[in-house]
Amino acid sequence: MRSILLIGTGGTIASEVTDSGLAPELTTEQLLAQLPAISDICRVDCLQLLNLDSTNMTPAHWLEIAGCIRDHYSRYDGFVITHGTDTMAYTAAALSYLVQGSPKPIVLTGAQKPIGFDSTDSKVNLMDAFRCAAADLPGVSIVFNGKVILGTRARKTRSKSFQAFSSINHPELAVLRDGVLLRYIRQDCGPAPVFYDRLDPKVALLKLVPGAGREAADFLLERNDALIIEGFGVGGLPEAGGFYDCVRHWMEAGKLVVLTTQVPSEGSDLGVYHVGYRLKNDLGVLEAYDMTTEAVVAKLMWILGQTRDRAEAERLFYTPVARDILWLGT
Repeated sequence: MRSILLIGTGGTIASEVTDSGLAPELTTEQLLAQLPAISDICRVDCLQLLNLDSTNMTPAHWLEIAGCIRDHYSRYDGFVITHGTDTMAYTAAALSYLVQGSPKPIVLTGAQKPIGFDSTDSKVNLMDAFRCAAADLPGVSIVFNGKVILGTRARKTRSKSFQAFSSINHPELAVLRDGVLLRYIRQDCGPAPVFYDRLDPKVALLKLVPGAGREAADFLLERNDALIIEGFGVGGLPEAGGFYDCVRHWMEAGKLVVLTTQVPSEGSDLGVYHVGYRLKNDLGVLEAYDMTTEAVVAKLMWILGQTRDRAEAERLFYTPVARDILWLGT
């Protein structure tokens, strides 16, 4: 029987009702006590690492989770991490860069309703997560509402209903039906994981609105090492408002600028329209293509934690990690 480490970080799954709303208070041992049937699937040890509403999750916490996995990696066959849903996709992406090529499963799960509620998705999600952690399902994934989603491709697309997560621009890895794992795709992995322990949190995100000027971009680039700009459609920047000169100035100062799209599916393609063509061909901005914004944020933090060389940063950005970027245009 496989040995799994349950790592608790808080979230709705571990929350109880307080005078000021739901707050994470339950321990991993208390969660596990709700699942007596787990002994038929695997042997579980519990570790309470954090107890946070995931809105309070930071890159420093991502490093802490990755370090916990590294410290216990040789002793277990797989890992289940309970996590709040609001930033789970960011954490899954970050762990995909901090723990690369893991042959052992690293599964994140959580719930939209606390485990103590009568109408809760907690128990099903947690049981499914253990089933996946005890299976041949390498790498980082999110298991939620019967879906197994690649860690670099997940996004929370519903705020309240149980079908909270979607796989963006990539098929689901597997589904679970009545406790049975039906796998479609097996992640690539190495003989052993490669762990990283550095992130640069100075990565900012700007969502364009019609009529915006360069002021917000200047503000963010002055204070950060990289800026991701979510444009419209297949991507580009307004020709009015000074954006082109803004991007040129800060890139010459050594900052990284990435263009992506606000559209959830199908990705960017800066070469299609004039508003994007010059940015890519004259300035050399990075383009996210089919990556999720969550993955772009985490990947830039990881890249800037490893190097400040522009050419090396660009090479790493366009090098696929855990299938985070598969389409690189024409």
